[in-house]
Amino acid sequence: MRLGILETGAPPPGVDQFGDYPAMFRALLGPQTHHYTTFDVQAGALPATAQACEAYIVTGSSAGVYDPLPWIAPLSDFLRAARGTPMVGICFGHQIMAQAFGGKVIKSPKGWGVGLHRYEVQAPQAWMDAPRLTIPASHQDQVVEPPPGATVLAGSGFTPLGMLAYDDQPAISLQLHPEFEPAYARALIEARRGTRYTDEEADRAILSFEQPDDRSRVGGWIARFLAQATLRRP
Repeated sequence: MRLGILETGAPPPGVDQFGDYPAMFRALLGPQTHHYTTFDVQAGALPATAQACEAYIVTGSSAGVYDPLPWIAPLSDFLRAARGTPMVGICFGHQIMAQAFGGKVIKSPKGWGVGLHRYEVQAPQAWMDAPRLTIPASHQDQVVEPPPGATVLAGSGFTPLGMLAYDDQPAISLQLHPEFEPAYARALIEARRGTRYTDEEADRAILSFEQPDDRSRVGGWIARFLAQATLRRP
């Protein structure tokens, strides 16, 4: 499969020894499984056409979808133009897909979601194989209104609209980060301790990584979704 990675952000200085976001997704989905092409969206790079790749992943970013950045609108336009092409959005990708397709995203008054978070599956799909998922979170923004026709696949009390399926196209999005290895997630928390998170919040988040996570399982979900979605394309 020709899989395009729409790279919308990068790890902050001090934690970039873990690799960039495209490398994390290649590790999650298998370096030999797909032919990967990365597009540096912040630098203005987008596929020439939606058909340039068979499917797309939209990465996380420190930006907000409501920020007045010059690359946000072109990305939103591309996502709308690419409807019908299999697509997966993660964190910022979840938010920009929801907003581009008619939903609403805000900086949540609930504050930061960080550490391992658990979502309960509400609408099981054929490519899922468990009733819940526990993987790293790192976000303050949240989707608060889904796009018209979207289905909520999973969520939590903190993030009710944590995973969406877009019923008019082969696309899903997830607020959590299956691509974050625990070592990277802990290093990211430490890098932001005292700025984005209090010591208490950081300590609690780091402690959460003592329990097992479902990163590999959710990576399998994404891989199966993409495989099934591309097979069903005309």
